[in-house]
Amino acid sequence: MKRHVWRPLYVVIGLVAFILVFRFFYVPTDFGVQERGYTFGYHRLQNEQEWKDYPAKFKGSAYCAECHDENATSIAESGHGIIPCEDCHGAAFNHPEDPETLSIDRGRDLCLRCHSQLLMPSSQRNDLPGIDPTGHNAGIECADCHNPHNPSLEDM
Repeated sequence: MKRHVWRPLYVVIGLVAFILVFRFFYVPTDFGVQERGYTFGYHRLQNEQEWKDYPAKFKGSAYCAECHDENATSIAESGHGIIPCEDCHGAAFNHPEDPETLSIDRGRDLCLRCHSQLLMPSSQRNDLPGIDPTGHNAGIECADCHNPHNPSLEDM
């Protein structure tokens, strides 16, 4: 082969060797999926306790229902029953010690994520009642007219 073919090949071989040497020193030995061979995951054995000690931000709807059973019951029976409480009320990270950490999002954009009218006939998203946000009470928050814990289809 001519020299113009060998030079780029040496550069590529050098880059691959550099990457492998860099990886050997940079990636921790306990990083990866240990039992399944030479496969990487987002898991390191040495930091398991660190993640166990990390406080959970989201507690789940069952946690909210312990104190707010009246709202949990009404929302469970409504069309919003599958939506976790913290989607609208924020993470219950330090609640009830610090109730101000829960910020209720009453913004119209939150409701329009699901209830904005879309024209996609093959999408299951069309099964949700949708509105035209420019024509349906523009400038008014949805919670002013609709109870988010128990919305009825007739109200939509």
